[in-house]
Amino acid sequence: MPQTGYHSIDTTVDKTNRILHLIEESYDWPKERRNQSYNALRAVLHALRDRLTVDEAVDFAAQLPMLVRGMYYDGWRPSQVPKKMHKNEFLDQVRAEMPPYEIHGGTEDLVRAVVEALRIYIAEGEWEDIKAELPKDLAAMLP
Repeated sequence: MPQTGYHSIDTTVDKTNRILHLIEESYDWPKERRNQSYNALRAVLHALRDRLTVDEAVDFAAQLPMLVRGMYYDGWRPSQVPKKMHKNEFLDQVRAEMPPYEIHGGTEDLVRAVVEALRIYIAEGEWEDIKAELPKDLAAMLP
């Protein structure tokens, strides 16, 4: 991978690629399907962000790699959150943001794969804080 000469930018690109690679590994997607893993990550991040309170959304984002954090905040309207979503509404929002890919195992498995990939950067305590805010059916999908 080409280096930019800026350590912080190179580091965040590497971290983002690691997350995308972990998602791809979960599905045996070749690297050529990088857009698919990117779209999955973005859709899950947006659904999670929109379900959380502003304070919890910001706490979560603080732990994300810089490039992923930008993806997370893209299009965010803090005055319109939290959206009250249970599991099915959450999964509907993820599907709505995803291009019509064939996802083996369905959207719930995709959410789990993305969340697992994010675990390398998010502290266990943060996941516990997030789960405390969510309905039980939705919290069960998180680590």
